Amino acid sequence: MDRQKQRELLRLLEEDSRRSAEQIARLMGVSQAEVEEAIAALEGEKVIVKYPALINWELVEDDPYVTAMIDVKVTPKRDVGFDEVADRICRFPEVQAVYLMSGASYDLSVVLEGRTMREVAAFVSQKLATMDSVVSTATHFILKKYKHDGIQFEDRDEDRRMVVTP
Repeated sequence: MDRQKQRELLRLLEEDSRRSAEQIARLMGVSQAEVEEAIAALEGEKVIVKYPALINWELVEDDPYVTAMIDVKVTPKRDVGFDEVADRICRFPEVQAVYLMSGASYDLSVVLEGRTMREVAAFVSQKLATMDSVVSTATHFILKKYKHDGIQFEDRDEDRRMVVTP
């Protein structure tokens, strides 16, 4: 499969990973076998890493988790830069994502989930801030998600403002 068709395949999977190889083949105008072979190759090359479901956890009443974004200022190490400390942070199971940032007053952005704000605070003070290369941290708690991975959680088409008349 050529690069353009691969990109089309990846976009279709990213849009809806529950589509069957047969459905994708029809949409792309190729054979089902070609789609299956391309998907297997992309999975083998780690281009396709996972097929996740996007859950709006705010609609689950007993959702016990809080999400925090932590700005981390780091002193890079000679010969390894930020990679070593980022790798150490990635190993914590409560860490959901780690990004090297540009144009910010911090170096790494860490997305973390905890059961309570106190649990997140304990992670920052006892695990993250104590690392040798970490200079400072700033923790931001996510209060509400409006859009995630390109999906808007609430349909805002309906005008919910109260009608006011004199």
